[in-house]
Amino acid sequence: MGNDTTSLTADDLEFLRRPLHGFLSMAAGPVPPQPRPVWFEAGDDGTIALFTGPESIKIRHLRGDPRASIVIAAPVGERERWVSVTGRVTVEPDGAHDLAARLAERYWDLDDPVRARDRDELLAEPQVRLVIHPEAVRRFSF
Repeated sequence: MGNDTTSLTADDLEFLRRPLHGFLSMAAGPVPPQPRPVWFEAGDDGTIALFTGPESIKIRHLRGDPRASIVIAAPVGERERWVSVTGRVTVEPDGAHDLAARLAERYWDLDDPVRARDRDELLAEPQVRLVIHPEAVRRFSF
């Protein structure tokens, strides 16, 4: 069933490396929380990375409180499973475009010229990398 830790397990990482959407909530965000779907990448070091524009609402929220949480759930048709990661977020000026390119390849069929153009437009925009450093990891499977 479920258990709580402060780090991701090998089983969590295997699950999180699938092309699933995460639902991100910022600690300084609206009340009640209004999670937003995001692309993400689970690192070997147990962090969760995503990208955003340097002037995005996410960045403004992080200036008020540098904590966030992300929940990733298995899609309909699979057994129930989710992983939740909560922790402090650092804003990294480097690596965002590389991350965005990897994630576009993971989430989109880039043989589709429309999606390839979407990726190129995404990569033309300024981006920063957000890194969630886990302080609490919760999981559930049934």
